[in-house]
Amino acid sequence: MKKFLALVLAVCMMLSLTSIASAEVTPTKLTLWTFISQHDAYYYSMADAWNAEHPDQPIALECVTLGYDEMHNKLKVALQSGAGAPDICDVEVGQFPNILAYSDHLVELESYMGDYMNQLVKSRLDLYSKGGHLYGIPYHIGATVTFYNVPMLEAAGIDYTTIKTWDDWYNAGLKLKASNPNVYMGNVETSTQWQTSLMITQQDSAFVDNSDEANPKPTINTPAMLKAVQTQQSWLDAGIAMVCPGGQVDTEEGKAWVATNVCASITMPLWYMSRFTGEIGDAEKGVYAISTCPVFEVGQSQSVGLGGTGTVVVKDNENYDLAAQFDVYAKATKAAAVKIWSELGFDPCNMEVWTDTAVTHDPTNKFNQYFLTNAFDTLLAINVIKGVASTAINPTINTYLDTTLWNEVYVDHADAATALEEAQTAIEGEIF
Repeated sequence: MKKFLALVLAVCMMLSLTSIASAEVTPTKLTLWTFISQHDAYYYSMADAWNAEHPDQPIALECVTLGYDEMHNKLKVALQSGAGAPDICDVEVGQFPNILAYSDHLVELESYMGDYMNQLVKSRLDLYSKGGHLYGIPYHIGATVTFYNVPMLEAAGIDYTTIKTWDDWYNAGLKLKASNPNVYMGNVETSTQWQTSLMITQQDSAFVDNSDEANPKPTINTPAMLKAVQTQQSWLDAGIAMVCPGGQVDTEEGKAWVATNVCASITMPLWYMSRFTGEIGDAEKGVYAISTCPVFEVGQSQSVGLGGTGTVVVKDNENYDLAAQFDVYAKATKAAAVKIWSELGFDPCNMEVWTDTAVTHDPTNKFNQYFLTNAFDTLLAINVIKGVASTAINPTINTYLDTTLWNEVYVDHADAATALEEAQTAIEGEIF
């Protein structure tokens, strides 16, 4: 009996010591850089969730939010030197080709993704891939949609659900303007190309010919670009659109303009929802419906994924394996997709959540409460969400478009064909 009691006591002591040891696992410190403060808060919440589910692999996450240029420049310098980089880092899609120049310092994430490779939208994963390897995990699709100001349109006798083509949109704009000369059907951008990206993608074109990944070529002087530009010029000529203050609706001036309630439709990526709820304000609550975008011809792609950030893991650091596991957990899982939607208002890349109505139609969700229609109903109604390649020459192209071309054709009313020919020549001169 004494031997038995001694054995029981020994086992109990071992279990107790094991429990104490488990409770005293030292968290592994991981650093993360981002350029968006909302991402900072999101990652801290995912770190808490990770620690609750992985008590044997706890992490102590330190997020650092830096300015856009500062963060990307610091990351490039750190990768060049092989020292000083964070464990994990957000990289904006336009900067990703520059960071991929140092891909030998980044973790190939596909080996950590498992089944998630098939659950996430492939066109978004392709943005953050090189040579068959995945180096960044996206937050969202950035599916382009049209936000319609329903009361404004209804006051003019317009049913937004009947708008299927850009001709329909134009004619609705004429009817709206006749009803109220102080409002506009939409806007034209001069400091970005959200709408133009959609329009040329619908015509199976792009700003870049990336068929040879090693030698991308600018494709500005194309029939698709000419049609997109002339279409928007016609809006201005008819007075149904105006050049957006600040150059686009995602600037401080642009968001303030939207809040004045003079615009009947806004075509933007779905992540613009968070601008409504976070910055434009409650005055617009219950005003806008989320819908599919107009097309030139029925059957063309109704959406394109725009914007985005891919999160990389740096291989130079000793804890890269744990960092990669956490990156996948925080960005690719269904639990992550739920939080990406509910906390950030992004359309998650993990499509498993799209049909979970308990999540997508949650009546307590602030985005569901704000808009007249459901974002996921619109996503599921879109025929095709195309992707746009980001290459090393895109920044050069974007700079010329935003500083020269759009002002020429939309502010100075230059001939579109001539301006596009000049733009092609100027951009080629800078690149080659």
